[in-house]
Amino acid sequence: MGLQNKTLPFAVLLASVLAVPAVAQQSAVFTNVDAAGDAVDDLEDDIQDEFAEARDSRKFGNGTGARGWYGSVSATANGTSGNSDTADLGVGARFGYGDGVNGHDFVLSYNYSEDDDESTANSLAAAYDYTRMFNRDFYGYGKIRTTYDEFSSYETDSFIGLGVGYRVVNTHDMTWSVQAGPGWRYAEVADDTLADDIDEVAGSLASKFYYELGNGMFLTNDTDIITSDADTSVTNDLGFNVSISGPLAMRTSLLTEYHSDPLDGYKKTDNTLGVSLVYSFK
Repeated sequence: MGLQNKTLPFAVLLASVLAVPAVAQQSAVFTNVDAAGDAVDDLEDDIQDEFAEARDSRKFGNGTGARGWYGSVSATANGTSGNSDTADLGVGARFGYGDGVNGHDFVLSYNYSEDDDESTANSLAAAYDYTRMFNRDFYGYGKIRTTYDEFSSYETDSFIGLGVGYRVVNTHDMTWSVQAGPGWRYAEVADDTLADDIDEVAGSLASKFYYELGNGMFLTNDTDIITSDADTSVTNDLGFNVSISGPLAMRTSLLTEYHSDPLDGYKKTDNTLGVSLVYSFK
């Protein structure tokens, strides 16, 4: 009877001692799970913030509405060897600054392709936009556009102008703005033609569309029309963006370039389909 009385407290004490590591281990497990969950939540918040900033940077079509600096860089490349040797390279950059009323937006892109050591595409495009909001939906703008294309009937094509714009749609998931105004166009024709260069008054019409699909995906479509007596050029850039992780996104785009009056021997339309990796920064 005495032995039993001594054994029982010892067993209780032993069980208590053995239970302490188990409880501590269980607590550590739950702590690790909570930490992992917090990390996932933080990552999701970062992704949402990145795409929210991407949306804000396009809120008025060209950066106005965003506060502070923003930007992104993108790149795509592929090549083949064997029966045919091909190479394709594309790089792009966009950055700007906004204070909520004034917006500055810069865009630069370059594309190059070759097939069996023969260049098949070589183009460069650059643009600058300044926007000032007059009220919630109405704004004024100034713009500069210039392009170089080795294989176009117009080797260089530049435009400078100003005008007014209006946000037709402005919801959390979708924005659409249109703008128009006068300007001046200067274009140099290809060296192998006898046509005169373009140097004349022109008009500009543009449309910028954004639609958020959810789950880190959004759709954009930018249309830019420059028209003058000699020719009307239309550029349409359709893009589908999917978030990968944090500031990284995958962009699939279709760029269409059209000239109403190309020179003899040149086609009216050029289409470029691309898949790029995009890194956004703030």
